[in-house]
Amino acid sequence: MAIVRTRPIRTTPETLFDPFDRLFDLMTSTTTTPREPDVPMDIYETDEAMVVELAVPGLAATDLDVSIEGRDLAIRANVAQPDTEGRRYWTRNITRGEITRSLTLPNSVDVESITARVSDGLLILTLPKVSEAKVKKIEIQAN
Repeated sequence: MAIVRTRPIRTTPETLFDPFDRLFDLMTSTTTTPREPDVPMDIYETDEAMVVELAVPGLAATDLDVSIEGRDLAIRANVAQPDTEGRRYWTRNITRGEITRSLTLPNSVDVESITARVSDGLLILTLPKVSEAKVKKIEIQAN
């Protein structure tokens, strides 16, 4: 099932100036709503492990901190703030500052064998499964 983003149905017709009003409001807005940084992440499973891929473009391995406490996995990074003197932003979408993502790992993950690497702008965590959780093929014998 796919999630589809929709816009509410307008009850009044849009006037010629509505798009310009929205653009002006966006450009002159001085307030921002604090929110959790939106860092793209994929989690998938193979027969041998769970894999977490986190988009970290421009960051090196030394810029990242991955830790585990109990079954809680925490990923932290600090993206440097640029010198904004003399800049007049039209839009700002790049996540800056402290970035944190956390996951609670299932019991099927062997927390002692987790590995992490950075490759092509992705932080790739491999979380091997404990041997009891791996898929075991059972041979079917014919009579």
